[in-house]
Amino acid sequence: MPTEPPSYESLVAEAESAPTDGWDFSWFEGRATEARPSWGYAVSLAGRLARADAALDLDTGGGEVMDFALARTATPPRVLAATEAWPPNAARATRLLRPRGVVVVTPAGDGRLPFPDAAFDLVSSRHPVTPHWREIARVLTPGGTYFAQHVGHRSAFELVEEFLGPLPDDVSRARHPDAESAAAKEAGLDVVDVRVERLRMEFHDVGAVVHFLRKVVWMVPGFTVARYEAELRALHERIGAEGPFVAYSARHLIEARRPLAG
Repeated sequence: MPTEPPSYESLVAEAESAPTDGWDFSWFEGRATEARPSWGYAVSLAGRLARADAALDLDTGGGEVMDFALARTATPPRVLAATEAWPPNAARATRLLRPRGVVVVTPAGDGRLPFPDAAFDLVSSRHPVTPHWREIARVLTPGGTYFAQHVGHRSAFELVEEFLGPLPDDVSRARHPDAESAAAKEAGLDVVDVRVERLRMEFHDVGAVVHFLRKVVWMVPGFTVARYEAELRALHERIGAEGPFVAYSARHLIEARRPLAG
């Protein structure tokens, strides 16, 4: 006898009860998928950590990416630090990364980093909220490298516009790789590599949408189920009739270096 599909109410209730701290996305298994960039950021980071003397990871989330990379680094840097502003993530990152010798600190609200000039020869970040280029340049040693994977311009806007309606093209323009490259150069860094990909995302039920928007809070600011119930119910019906909702994330890999003379 065919099984009845889960109801809108049950899917939403499950998603609302799921914890949102850290960057562990295992909750989405079987419910949503996102293609991964071809460059393999975490593995590439492990190789760079093995060659670094002092490394800083910005906006480390729950520390999962840094932990993955350090687990694959035979000779970790002598000095290891990370920043995280959101208290639940900072606590989680501290528990995960302290055994690996990483000190997790809270950055200033204005983006200033609590480190001296030229403190790190490697600064990394996976999906920073806002890259503060002048601070990145300041804490890098001459010849030091910033190596990061950023969320790009209009990432997953197919989903965002389901809730906010059509948005002008210049929304999130600051995240465009050209704009970020220009900002890095203005801060005195040499941009040595930029790679860009758009990647297919699929949401197989409305609960996955709810959990995603609760976890990635800047996508639809002020999102709550109550506020967007009409849109969520319509999406639930559409997924049931047509199959997974498809969106496309934007990612770019950026590598920038502080000049030896700077």
